[in-house]
Amino acid sequence: MRLLVCGGAGFIGSTFVRLRLQEQGDEVMVLDKLTYAGREENFHEFSEDPGFRFMRGAIEDREAVAAAIEASAPDAIVNFAAETHVDRSIAEPDAFVTTHALGTYVLLEAARENDLRYVQVSTDEVYGSIDVGTFTEESPLRPSSPYSATKTGADLLVESYFHTYGLPASICRGSNNYGPYQYPEKLIPLMILNALHGDALPVYGDGMQVRNWIHATDFARAIGHVLEHGAPGEVYNAGGPDEEANMVVVRRIVELTGAQESQIEHVTDRPGHDRRYSLSSEKVRALGWAPRKRFEEGLAETVAWYRENAWWWEPIRSGEYRKYYERQYGRSLQP
Repeated sequence: MRLLVCGGAGFIGSTFVRLRLQEQGDEVMVLDKLTYAGREENFHEFSEDPGFRFMRGAIEDREAVAAAIEASAPDAIVNFAAETHVDRSIAEPDAFVTTHALGTYVLLEAARENDLRYVQVSTDEVYGSIDVGTFTEESPLRPSSPYSATKTGADLLVESYFHTYGLPASICRGSNNYGPYQYPEKLIPLMILNALHGDALPVYGDGMQVRNWIHATDFARAIGHVLEHGAPGEVYNAGGPDEEANMVVVRRIVELTGAQESQIEHVTDRPGHDRRYSLSSEKVRALGWAPRKRFEEGLAETVAWYRENAWWWEPIRSGEYRKYYERQYGRSLQP
């Protein structure tokens, strides 16, 4: 296939691009404006692949989107482009509204004008929190943060384009992703790097928030199944094989890194923090997908990757991220 992958310089987007190039032999054009979490370093495993091209631009920029479509002549658009961190959405929601609402609209219009297949990459957070049981695609949408609310709005816009214009669009919602190349504002890479540097491990509240963990390669393959086999107008949930509380994850990272449990520090919980996420994946499994990576194995591999790839994260810890961390947690990182 020929694909236009928007947001392909980010964590999950670059994972998807790598797998499509290496496993499917696709031609992939990435459109990405390279925000703090979208990095050309994420291309290093496939930057020389003859099927890969990159264009810098924002999805809310009509001219940039039109130029990327003209240059790549894609069969489909897959949209990963998003502001992804809940904490940042609470502090500065503007960018989330612009990217998720306006950006998705611009892409949908471009897909409609060019008769393209469209896949929207979304999140389990649109459903809100669930104490018991599991969310299905029929569960009501009850977002609880500016991040999840704007992602919900984008999803509803995608559904409206299917119902109103017949656009062949689908949505794939993933649970909490982890793996290599994840920007260290998120729980797992933050804890790994802080543990390796002797920094405090800041845990929100009691740390018993439960997440359904999925390795980024598993989610990327689920999105590929939706692209190739999913029905237009349908939503597909892709959850990981294991649920685990944040505190359990942090303690396991302490063991894997050789850090001290005394580094764990409970901090004030963030506003509106969802208690538990859980996704049913039966619908996407019916397309032939199944997760390959159990959390225990994947977490150990992820810790090893961060140990061995300081070239990737050292520039982050010495840049804007340090200022963000100080604002967020009220303390400085170790050099």
